[in-house]
Amino acid sequence: MNSEDLAYTPALEQARLIRAGELSPLELTDLYLERIDRLDSRYNSFFLVLADQARAEAKRKTEELAGRGANAEDLPPFFGVPISVKDLTPMAGLPCTYGLKILRDRRPAEVDAGIVQKVRDAGFTILGKTATSQLGSTPFTEPRGFSPTRNPWNPDYTPGGSSGGAAAAIAAGFGSVALASDGGGSIRGPAYCCGLVGIKPSRGRVSHAPLGDKLGGLSIDGPLARTVADAAALLDVLSGYIPGDPYWLPDPHGSFLDATQKPLGSLRIGMIEDIAPVGTVDAIGKAAMQHMATRLEALGHQVEPYTVDFSAMVEPLITVWQAGVDMGVPWFFLDKLNRWLRRRSRRNSGGDYLRALMQIQTTSRELVTKFSSYDVILMPIYLHHTIQVGEWRRLSAPKMFEKILNWVAPCPPINATGQPAIALPTHLAPNGLPAGVQLIGRPAAEFTLIALAAQLEAAHPWTHRATVEE
Repeated sequence: MNSEDLAYTPALEQARLIRAGELSPLELTDLYLERIDRLDSRYNSFFLVLADQARAEAKRKTEELAGRGANAEDLPPFFGVPISVKDLTPMAGLPCTYGLKILRDRRPAEVDAGIVQKVRDAGFTILGKTATSQLGSTPFTEPRGFSPTRNPWNPDYTPGGSSGGAAAAIAAGFGSVALASDGGGSIRGPAYCCGLVGIKPSRGRVSHAPLGDKLGGLSIDGPLARTVADAAALLDVLSGYIPGDPYWLPDPHGSFLDATQKPLGSLRIGMIEDIAPVGTVDAIGKAAMQHMATRLEALGHQVEPYTVDFSAMVEPLITVWQAGVDMGVPWFFLDKLNRWLRRRSRRNSGGDYLRALMQIQTTSRELVTKFSSYDVILMPIYLHHTIQVGEWRRLSAPKMFEKILNWVAPCPPINATGQPAIALPTHLAPNGLPAGVQLIGRPAAEFTLIALAAQLEAAHPWTHRATVEE
């Protein structure tokens, strides 16, 4: 296997090669660090590369492996496999910028986020922190003071946001998996833009410890990967209650990775193309939906058109979303859109915010009840295809916000309901960029989604990868 093929090898296979003694943690870490050093200036997927720290840890793991001889089966599941962490997630001793350049050299975080400790316990080696939009508030990754993050499929286009750096890193072959988060499509959108698998777990599946969630339960961390099995296995690592969590689910019966081998009977699937009150998906999105509907039917599932109106969600979600940017950062450090959102937020009272949360919860209850007649919902991820880097930069803040809402409209309602969702690539669009869809499950039904996604992947493997100039 040449070095480029190894860079794109799934994490589970990399872990197997390491346990078998066919690959060392240091060799794999050096491979990725060399690629990042040589190629990432084109994509700007990382804010911070922990080269010395990662190499030292990989060297220690390589020595530990050599000392074990053939006794490697009791190692953590991803021993020696590299991973990246989104820079909205605290890591002890390191700055957490939230896409704000002023925080690059400020006081580092005092503790790891709970999910960071979990990936360490699983044996991963952390390569660095990936780029995010400022405060994670936009579906493109172009924070002021940083170079814009670009899509390895075509650097003129965005990799999405706010987990744009995580998605670009995987697409460029700088890692096989990454930690991401989704408060309104921030896992699913980058997966769409970069041709990846992304899972937004059910509310309560992954802990926000120790800091908590500032968006009233809308946001959750989850995996980005190139394969369903890798995403499922990383979700196994991330899942689980940490004492004090405000939301939690019981541990599942069995692993999510096992679900990839689970046989499925015929499922009833509702297909939503019109996102009222915003509009309908564009031609590229329609093609992706049709690709997926045809594949589902060929596998014996029943797909039928379904309509739903998200109108009652729009204003409450805006109220909560704009409050999320008011983190006490001085206004002059914020970009144009976040300044505007901050001003709007400060016009609302605490009562307005609480009423918005109540409206979200009431409407979510109605939506989940309506969805319950289906096993799975098939929806677009974005209403139109991937935008170019800087395409909306010169727009006024209100116009930019309108554009964002129209683009990401299919995603935030599923953050509101707390249901699980998985983003899957379907095909390459005529412009050479990936297209894809999302599948929505019943509450806490990641097993069904993962089993279905694995079935689809087995029938139609996504073998495409970005052509990265070597």
